[in-house]
Formats: sequence, C-alpha cells, structure tokens
Amino acid sequence: MKILAVDSSGLVASVAILEDDVLLSEYTVNYKKTHSQTLMPMVDEIVRMTELDLHTLDAIAVAGGPGSFTGLRIGSSTVKGLADVLHIPVISVPTVDALAYNLVGASGLVVPIMDARRSQVYTGIFEYDEKNELVTHMEQCAIAVTDLITRLNEMGKKVTFLGDGVPVYKKVITETLNVPYSFAPAHISRQRAGAVGALSEKYYKEGKYTEPSEHRPDYLRKSQAEREREEKMAGAKNA
Repeated sequence: MKILAVDSSGLVASVAILEDDVLLSEYTVNYKKTHSQTLMPMVDEIVRMTELDLHTLDAIAVAGGPGSFTGLRIGSSTVKGLADVLHIPVISVPTVDALAYNLVGASGLVVPIMDARRSQVYTGIFEYDEKNELVTHMEQCAIAVTDLITRLNEMGKKVTFLGDGVPVYKKVITETLNVPYSFAPAHISRQRAGAVGALSEKYYKEGKYTEPSEHRPDYLRKSQAEREREEKMAGAKNA
C-alpha cells in the first residue's frame, strides 16, 4: 500500500510517502513560512525525489484536526484536490493521535499538548499496551491546561509530554504536576507526516476513510473570529 501523508495542523508543515510499512521519504519544515507557501512545493519536491507516480497512490492521509484553523483548511483543500484528481480516498487522522504515535513504545502516559490559547490546550491522554497498540484514556479535546494537570495527577502515572504547547505551558507543568514527567526530544516533539501516514494505514484497514468531497477538518471548537463575533452580538443584544 502506498500513501502520501500531509500535516499542516500547526506551525510545522510536513509531507511523507510510505509504502508497505516503509517510510520512503519525509520532508518537514518548522520555520516562519505559511503553509500556503510551502505545502505544495514540498509535495512536488518529495514526489520528484522519490520518482513517485502519483497514480500509484492508494490513498492520501491528512492530519484532520484539531489545530490551526488556517493550517487545517490549507491541508484539507490540498489533499481533497489531489485525491479528487487521482480518484483515491482521504484518510483523516486526528492530529493529537498522530502526535502520540511519535512515541510508540513509550512507557507511562503519552500526552500531546497543542496551544489552543486562552489557557487551553488541544490534548488527549494515551498509553501503549504490551503489544505497542495505542490505548486512548481521553480522546482529543480542548481543555484548560489546569484541568488536564488535575486529571493527570489523579491518574498517578508517569507522563511524557510533546507538542507546541510544551514551551507555552512548561512552567505550569513543572509547578503543579505531582507525578514523574518528561518532555519528548526535539526530533519527535512536533507533528510529523510520517506518523500521520503510519497511523493512517491502520485506519485504512479498519475502513476509516472517505471520498475526497466528504472530508472535513475537525476543529473541535469555533475559530477566534467566530467567538469574537458571537461575543460582540451578545453584547449588542444585552445593551
């Protein structure tokens, strides 16, 4: 099975090609440019370097959210356009699950945290069993970082954190978490299309894929613009 995987859910832009459980190539950039500038050139480059015939792809995988609203839209439109032309399905992989998949085999709890602003994180709580299968203790959600820490303290297990929320909330974690913890090293601490692609193979075998036109990002909550508009309307109504 051959899969093109894309992740533009955060600051990182990442593209990968996988074939039969082998990561053939991965191109990841985490530097100041917008995904609209980088994503398609990255796809073009990785296709050129691997001499890939796009028509040999079986599916295209994408980090389906949560994450940056703009990044998710760019990733979604890119994947839907390619998949539609190639007549292949789209596999949407939850962003937080894919992040957790960076740490296959880790002991204790694996907790990705993405900065959702307003003192909230997009997160989930995961653990690997004896067969290295990903076990979900809390599905991905938007939650106050203090509420997440309270829950982790209650669970009483060692925790490994990763994601772009780590530098934002590291001080809070170190001051309030009462269980052993660590932070993932740089090379596996952010979104990677390789992890999206590897996890998408499992999704595909389970029938978890859609036609390109049916794919929608999972934002988990309303955008800041939508929230501000609703707050303004509510204020005007009350005035």
